[in-house]
Amino acid sequence: MVGRLIQTAPSAYQYPLIFKQLWHTPRVQAPDQEIVYRDLKRQTYRQTRERIGRLASALSKAGVEPGDTVGVLEWDSHRFLEAFFAIPMMGAVLQTVNVRLSPEQIAYTINHAGASTLLVNDEFVGLLEGMKGQLPNVKRMIVMSDRPAPQTGSLSFIGEYESLLAAASPDYDFPDFDENTQATTFYTTGTTGLPKGVYYSHRQLVLHTIAGLALFGMAGSQGRFSRDDVYMPITPMFHVHAWGFPWSATLAGTKQVYPGRYEPAMLVKLIKSEGVTFTHGVPTILQMLLNAAAAAKVDLNGLKMVIGGSALPKALAKQAMEAGIDIFAGYGMSETGPLAAVSHVSSRDLSGDPDGEVEFRTRAGIAGPLVDLRIVDPDMKDIPHDGKSAGEIVLRAPWLTQGYYNNPEGSEQLWAGGYLHTSDIAVVSPGGYVHITDRIKDVIKTGGEWVSSLQIEDLISQCAGVAEAAVIGVKDDKWGERPLALVVKKPSGADDVSDAVIKDHLKVFADQGVISKYGIPGTILFIDSIPKTSVGKINKKELRELYGDM
Repeated sequence: MVGRLIQTAPSAYQYPLIFKQLWHTPRVQAPDQEIVYRDLKRQTYRQTRERIGRLASALSKAGVEPGDTVGVLEWDSHRFLEAFFAIPMMGAVLQTVNVRLSPEQIAYTINHAGASTLLVNDEFVGLLEGMKGQLPNVKRMIVMSDRPAPQTGSLSFIGEYESLLAAASPDYDFPDFDENTQATTFYTTGTTGLPKGVYYSHRQLVLHTIAGLALFGMAGSQGRFSRDDVYMPITPMFHVHAWGFPWSATLAGTKQVYPGRYEPAMLVKLIKSEGVTFTHGVPTILQMLLNAAAAAKVDLNGLKMVIGGSALPKALAKQAMEAGIDIFAGYGMSETGPLAAVSHVSSRDLSGDPDGEVEFRTRAGIAGPLVDLRIVDPDMKDIPHDGKSAGEIVLRAPWLTQGYYNNPEGSEQLWAGGYLHTSDIAVVSPGGYVHITDRIKDVIKTGGEWVSSLQIEDLISQCAGVAEAAVIGVKDDKWGERPLALVVKKPSGADDVSDAVIKDHLKVFADQGVISKYGIPGTILFIDSIPKTSVGKINKKELRELYGDM
């Protein structure tokens, strides 16, 4: 259907939703606001915008052209923030390279993305030296360093980041172009097969930036993010754009703090010294932060933290609440840019009772603005929002990746039926709160029932003396599958935890009807640590390989 299109004056400006537009507001309203890097550098928004111009000028002089892909291997820094803007703003494509992948996977992602230029923190020089001859598309590299003289090893660089910026003009003329131009690419963590490349346009990410501010700005008295906050990411900038918050924080004119490599003592120091009020990360990062703050006797009261990447255990959420953290979960994935839902607690449910509030705070939450979230059966028919009936989450939103890069078959599977398939199983309450019960591939089919591995993990983690738990399904001749629990004990109280104690703990919930009796693991193994992916999620693929035949 075509309705009546609006009339347009010949001189009217056709406003493209591209990254350079994000700077109009902060340049005027927050030119002297600070951007801080560790305890090493402090610069204003005005200086940052000038440095973005210099970086674009330097890259252009080096031969980078619109449409080229520029890969960045860096920890969270002011330099990475500058690259977040300069590279897309000049019409090139920013590849945020996941430096925690294996060397083989890193080489694969750089080659698959077609990166011709790399910005490299000198901590990764040794990594790249091991890839000599494996990166045929890379024409030039620029080294970045916190040291007075960067370590370049045997690699050839066209220059050092700060020297190139100092010699370049800040007055790069960032052009207008089609808002559907690709802005970024990065790769999924590759727990199944090779990493898959997702990609986003300027239009998608500008809308995601605005919607992120709207989502967190619409919150009542809990979980808000505004220009008055002090923002620090503890989700790597190479992973789903640090959830898009660096762009949202810049648009809001918020003070930003970048911690570099994640060192617990430095994170706690920056939270205290810079007055950080808003951050985000995975559950393992939260646990690390709580431990570091306790050791340094630092008060985390007043910190707001969104948890994503994997389920937020209720026991960990309570521990964070006891420390004064406004803790709550968010939901999304690499393919969704990532914001899809956030577990904001409505004012009427802010009871002050941790046991009551934790039920809301650990859910996936309510869908964000413009997000069409459905739960469906295998035939794409809607499942009732009754808080009990489960189905797969499928999504539409303006910022979802439109496919996997150079992977047409995987792209069609992702978008089967015109909705993006998440492979997450969930229930939705009548009030619209989404609760993830499991990943499709992690659901344990036993005794004619589906058992949620996430629910069993959460309940085990509430058992005294348990630090962490993972549950997988293992083959069983009688029941098809049975749950196997892998448990890490806390250093203190470890002697009080046994398989019998955990089974008795779970039996209480089975007797109450919270879980099926088939959800009680037949075997519980105590291990030293649970393997994680490069972004801190429990690596169930590796667990199945290690323990699946037990």
